[in-house]
Amino acid sequence: MAVVFRWLMRIATLLVVLAVIGVGGAYWLASRSLPDYDDTVRVPNLGAEVEIVRDNANVPHIFGESDQDVFYGLGFAHAQDRLWQMITMRRTVQGRLSEVFGTTTVRIDRLLRRFDLYTLSVQSLQALDPKTRAALDAYAAGVNARLDQINTEALGRGAPEMLLFDAPVAPWRAADSVALVKLMALQLSGHLDAEVKRARTSLALPDQKRLSDILPDAPGSGIAALPEYAQLAPGLPQFAANIPLDPSPLSPFKSFDLAGASNAWAAARDRSASGGTLIANDPHLGFTAPTIWYLARLELQSGGVIGGTIPGIPVVLTGRSSALGWGITSSYADDQDVYIEELNPDNSEEYRTPDGFKKFAKRASIITVKDADPITLTLRWTDNGPVLPGSHYNLAAITPPGHVAALNWTALDPADTSIAAAMQLMEAKTVEEGITAGEAYIAPSQNLTLVDVNTIAMKTIGALPARDAAHQSQGRMPTPGWIAANRWQGRLPYSANPEFLSPRGGIIGNTNNKTVDRPFPNHVSFLWGDTQRIQRWRNLMQRRQVHTRDSFIEAQLDTVSFTARSLLPLIGAELWFTGETAPEGTSERQRQRALTLLAGWSGEMNEHLPEPLIYAAWLRALQQRLIQDELGALAEEFDHVDPLFIERVFRDVDGAAAWCDVLQSAPKETCPDMARMALDDALIWINETWGTQLESLRWGDAHQATHDHQTLGEVPVLRYFMNIRQSTSGGDNTLLRGRTRGTGPDPFANVHGAGFRGVYDFADPDSSVFITSTGQSGHFLSHHYDDLAQLWRRGEYIPMSLDEELARAAPVGITKLIPEAK
Repeated sequence: MAVVFRWLMRIATLLVVLAVIGVGGAYWLASRSLPDYDDTVRVPNLGAEVEIVRDNANVPHIFGESDQDVFYGLGFAHAQDRLWQMITMRRTVQGRLSEVFGTTTVRIDRLLRRFDLYTLSVQSLQALDPKTRAALDAYAAGVNARLDQINTEALGRGAPEMLLFDAPVAPWRAADSVALVKLMALQLSGHLDAEVKRARTSLALPDQKRLSDILPDAPGSGIAALPEYAQLAPGLPQFAANIPLDPSPLSPFKSFDLAGASNAWAAARDRSASGGTLIANDPHLGFTAPTIWYLARLELQSGGVIGGTIPGIPVVLTGRSSALGWGITSSYADDQDVYIEELNPDNSEEYRTPDGFKKFAKRASIITVKDADPITLTLRWTDNGPVLPGSHYNLAAITPPGHVAALNWTALDPADTSIAAAMQLMEAKTVEEGITAGEAYIAPSQNLTLVDVNTIAMKTIGALPARDAAHQSQGRMPTPGWIAANRWQGRLPYSANPEFLSPRGGIIGNTNNKTVDRPFPNHVSFLWGDTQRIQRWRNLMQRRQVHTRDSFIEAQLDTVSFTARSLLPLIGAELWFTGETAPEGTSERQRQRALTLLAGWSGEMNEHLPEPLIYAAWLRALQQRLIQDELGALAEEFDHVDPLFIERVFRDVDGAAAWCDVLQSAPKETCPDMARMALDDALIWINETWGTQLESLRWGDAHQATHDHQTLGEVPVLRYFMNIRQSTSGGDNTLLRGRTRGTGPDPFANVHGAGFRGVYDFADPDSSVFITSTGQSGHFLSHHYDDLAQLWRRGEYIPMSLDEELARAAPVGITKLIPEAK
């Protein structure tokens, strides 16, 4: 027995030693790719010495003798900190993920190949001015210099993920940066999804009045009645099976509810306590670890610029110089149209046009799949754009037999000069120059908020399609592509894009709300990203005669829900404080406790309070009860509460209270009945998920920000190192926006919000501040992987200064790039 015990101890000891060696070896390999910020590197294709000074928050301040050298330095810095992110985004837009990840990403690659964004990006290089092309080439050379250093010095392949997903890394090219702008456009575009959803809902609802309830227009003037989708595409079933979006975190295809959003506002000098203009901006995108944003300062020949960049794209997309500040918000311009194309019944290689049948433009494309056979696709294009598969956003459900669906979209321009516009914006000195720079911008359409030392403005940038006034669906639903009136007639002139210059009130802002109310076809959009946050923002702006940097920060971090304040009195009107106190332990008693809590609640979506969770669960259950019987399985796609829909129903706008009656039941249910039953549903879910003690609930437990690693975030053990989870305040409709997932076991997880925040004060520009939601590094072993995360969660910021001495005062490190001797 003693011998057995000794051998077991020896084996156990050996296993422990091997485990320690294995962990130590893995750590050593992973740590090899941590960049040395105090380094001098000799590099090719550089004009003169470049210094990358990283301040105490690891924000690189890049100094060089020419703009090309500065962009070279930015490329090197991006590749030091975010190489895996850059390479993965490039593979995504190229449709080449499956070369690394195998069959799990084939569906994503198939779709990206059909959009053909990378080919269009290569073609777009010919449309760029020489200065922009030189900047892109210099940036690419900087990225490649870092790749050369990694290979020469055996630096762990540049990122820990590179060791796990072994695949060759091609040199960076100028077209790669153009392609990432198009990828961003894809992630921010939601009108394709919205068109298909409206068409499917139109088919499902016999009473077309109800379509304007469940898919309401933003408040404003009404529009002319539209035809039912069944008239545009006859012969389709009322209901069709739902094909969900690809759940992969790598998929760039988002539902309309999770497309881009943002906040931006500005104050003129006479509305500023300091006497200088003010601007605040917080773009909203899906959360990842690391965040998509990377802070940087570039010292260009035209002056210093500082703000938020996206690795792979050599421009400051939101930020400031000493003379100009700019911020971006999604404009929600309707820049996509779905077309139903009729196939020639005698030749499926042709489709109908206004002038007869025409052959598809076709090209073969081969997808290489790791550990599987390659896949050959035949890409087809019509005059209206690429043909898309029926599985994409459920296009099959609205495409009649003998037809295919195609997409026209401004980002499919082979002469896309958007990146040139962003380059010119960094050199602009005045609001007028900034607006002029925006004319070259194509996609994604944005609202550009601008301030210089004297002026504030907002201009919608991005191409707007010119549509015929006789367009059958006004771009709101798919239409026959062979009818000339449905086709785009080119673009509207840049002067037609909404513009607001020096408004009388001295305050300007956008929360993705409706900005103009112009009749079709000059309407910009019928769908807007916000009808709620704008109400709270207006209140905060109007309550002060003058604003400060701190009041703008307070507005950015505001968690009061206008939606809760307006809807709770409606849906609970006949439930508050009614009836006798019910016995403890009964569902009636639990309902009374919930109503008592909500009655005393201010509407603040604070992470430490129970009321936000009760409220959110109640409205979610209420909407599901209202729409389930009419829409069936389609109801699952309405996974975020639409406040306008709830309000229309409970105010009985145009007979909308009809939604409260369950069609399949004999009794006639009222809206108070539905509100009471929905509250009971919500409380049952809360009891099962979070416990029965309502007073001890925390909204932040359900509303955790999910900064998850896109490729390793679900891997056991590794996910605890890679993912960044934080209890957060805010919600779907607060200025501190924390968009919830809407589905699954964690429907209130915070998955989409402000990965970047910035507030710029032109009375004292170097007192400006900014922050991102994770950290500068993409390396999970780096201190800078998540060092900004807690500051972001607490609503804190770091200085946004162009003072070189301040950057050098306590640097993390100084990297010197020295030209190779010739």
